[in-house]
Amino acid sequence: MNYTYILKCADGTLYTGWTNDLDRRLTAHNAGKASKYTRVRLPVELAYFETFETKEEAMRREVLIKQLSRAEKLKLISSRSPLLN
Repeated sequence: MNYTYILKCADGTLYTGWTNDLDRRLTAHNAGKASKYTRVRLPVELAYFETFETKEEAMRREVLIKQLSRAEKLKLISSRSPLLN
């Protein structure tokens, strides 16, 4: 399984990425080893995710989400996921 995900960083910013192991990737982000962007914005929490059969699908969705405005990302998060309050 492959995932596209959005994280909420400690400073309130949002980070979007993709992975094939969501738990491992979230642990890596919070250990400061997954991304330069999130490394200085710890801790991060999972706000949203979608599942895909292939990594190509997950990567395409990541690109589409990154093109959204912050307001559109927040709307996506609130409309499809109870993970972020």
